[in-house]
Amino acid sequence: MRIIVDANIVFSAILNTNGKIGDLLINSGKYVEFIAPDFLRVEIKKHYTRLVKISGLTLDQIQEAEFQIYKGIKFISDEQINITSWINAEKLVSDIDPKDTLYIAYSKHFRCKIWSGDKVLIKGLAKKGFKNFIITDDLFKLIEQRR
Repeated sequence: MRIIVDANIVFSAILNTNGKIGDLLINSGKYVEFIAPDFLRVEIKKHYTRLVKISGLTLDQIQEAEFQIYKGIKFISDEQINITSWINAEKLVSDIDPKDTLYIAYSKHFRCKIWSGDKVLIKGLAKKGFKNFIITDDLFKLIEQRR
């Protein structure tokens, strides 16, 4: 099973690699294939200062946590996503959060769920009939069943 990982999930995992989200990303590779847009790495780098401030960790420690988490994620370039998926995704998120277009396009292209904690995005898209999300607790239960 494939799951697309949203940046807010990686952000949370970096802040606490020993928490539920960090554990899922680091230790669930046998049960789930985590994929993400290449852009996710750029997005995380933009928030290094914030991550250091929130966590109390050094930049080196943040980067080490990031490295451990990224080992469990397959990064895919945007060029692999077909144009129809991009167009459909753009229409869906234009009035919610256009920055999330890529996650929706990946979900449509790969026909898999998005693991996200973005409640505004999830609720906004649910109103439009797009419910292809999985939350942390449901993913945890799913993986526990497979173990």
